[in-house]
Amino acid sequence: MTALALSRTHRRVPAALGVCLLSFAGFWFAQRAAHVSMIDLLVYRAEGATVRAGGDLYALRATHARLPTTYPPFAALLFTPLTFLDVATMRAAATVVNLVLLVALALLSLRLVGRHARVEHALWVAAGAVWCEPVWTTLRYGQVNLLLAVLVLWDLTRRPGHRWAGVGIGVAAAIKLTPALFAVFLLCTGLAQAARGGAWRPWLRHARVAAYSFAVATALAAAVLPHDSYRFWTRMVFEASRVGHAEETANQSLRGVLARLLHTGDPGPWWVVTAAAAGALGLAVAVASALRGRRAQAVLACAATALLVSPVSWSHHWVWCVPLVLLVWDSGRRGVAALMALTFCTYALWWVPHGSGRPELHQNGAQLVLSALYAAVACAFLAHCGVRLWRTSRTV
Repeated sequence: MTALALSRTHRRVPAALGVCLLSFAGFWFAQRAAHVSMIDLLVYRAEGATVRAGGDLYALRATHARLPTTYPPFAALLFTPLTFLDVATMRAAATVVNLVLLVALALLSLRLVGRHARVEHALWVAAGAVWCEPVWTTLRYGQVNLLLAVLVLWDLTRRPGHRWAGVGIGVAAAIKLTPALFAVFLLCTGLAQAARGGAWRPWLRHARVAAYSFAVATALAAAVLPHDSYRFWTRMVFEASRVGHAEETANQSLRGVLARLLHTGDPGPWWVVTAAAAGALGLAVAVASALRGRRAQAVLACAATALLVSPVSWSHHWVWCVPLVLLVWDSGRRGVAALMALTFCTYALWWVPHGSGRPELHQNGAQLVLSALYAAVACAFLAHCGVRLWRTSRTV
């Protein structure tokens, strides 16, 4: 690198850092002005306190909203350090950690889509992404979504065959089950590669390490919390209604869309059939993309599928919009990427009636469209990827 190039780089990093810190500061003051409660973080703290006290984790009802424990027991173990902080310090620390994780997510997303992942680029992305609804809401509630996305991308942006590849996915799945679909994707890709006579060992090794990591974390939780582990894996894991009403506007999964569309709190078999079909097709798109060397498309197809088929995918779970928009931008479809970014930054899904009284069960046509925007983006992305793969296969 020439002296001139080094000088330009040295100027670009401070500029990007300054803008990012200014954006983060504005975000911090905006959240303080909004008097955010970080209610989910308070639930996490209550879970940690219950573990330390030896209480019944899944009988817990925390905060004024009486929210229950919904994550696997391993997550509660990780939350115990929160009990050593007072609430104000905990909120500030959680916000700082999440903002750092946002920069890490931006950096890993840039690495995923194939760009030369420079720190200044990640800072520019993070400066804008902090204002999109999924990220804003993640920090507003003190959620773990950025951590989970970073763990998964930390795995999937490593070189094939790396000895630690899979640990991030396994640990993320032990905290919250949805990332387990990435291990299924790795397994299916490895089997498909083996059937084609390709390099299948790195894929299966990746899936195996993810499964082992998940098993170790889950076994650790079972050793420390045997009663809670038994209850979760035999009962609580099947009770999706514990999380909240399916039709809530914040639920951007297919189950939420169908509940609002059918004006019912339980879409029943309609959701089962739809989710099964979407899961099979989404995984097929992800595996086919991986087989053709389209790594970023494969990873994000899997992420979109996981969000769609999960019983509940709250709007803050959609922090995967950051790498998704970057991928579409990098592919040259700048207008589509801008439209997608606008979708996630306008908070349009909250323009419909929501809140007490379950008004989502009575939405009209326009309201149904607005409250299905995230799921619609994911479906459109998967459909576009599928069409591109089909056209490519016809020309080969």
